[in-house]
Amino acid sequence: MIGKYDPANPANRVRLTPRWAFSSPAHALAVFFGAGLLRPAPGTWGTLAGVLVYGLLYSFIPTAGWIVLTALLFAAGCWACEKSGRDIGVCDHGGFVVDEVAAVWALCIALPAGWGWWAAAFAAFRLFDIVKIWPGSWIDHRVKTGFGVMLDDLVAALYAWAAIQILLALYWSAGRLAA
Repeated sequence: MIGKYDPANPANRVRLTPRWAFSSPAHALAVFFGAGLLRPAPGTWGTLAGVLVYGLLYSFIPTAGWIVLTALLFAAGCWACEKSGRDIGVCDHGGFVVDEVAAVWALCIALPAGWGWWAAAFAAFRLFDIVKIWPGSWIDHRVKTGFGVMLDDLVAALYAWAAIQILLALYWSAGRLAA
């Protein structure tokens, strides 16, 4: 089976351009206003854009607002990825990064505030988004819709949150043992 990011994958021959990205609101949202056009590793750039937007606007938007914005971005991302995927003939193009943004926002909401926590969210989310542990891998391979594009990243965010919680618990228990 050819991997999603494998150069041999025919989907990776479809090059997204700024002209294409800004030709439609769906396309612009799918590439998160250009972040998905950056190379290499557009998913990493999309995640970074998500963390930066979250961090820069955190003080101005209450948690309830972030929850609503994230849910709206998830729903709009389902539509944008579905339409954009149909338009280029590739369901889950690597340049579609709105899924990373919505997922990392969900993860940041679930963590304490601060750039250190948001950096941890970035690193843990990228790890689990790339590794794709079940059921994320199953969703990625089988649910070929805009909803599937968005959902597998939420699963990665859930694993990232769990990993951060486990590391935090280990850190605190190690500190108690040393004291």
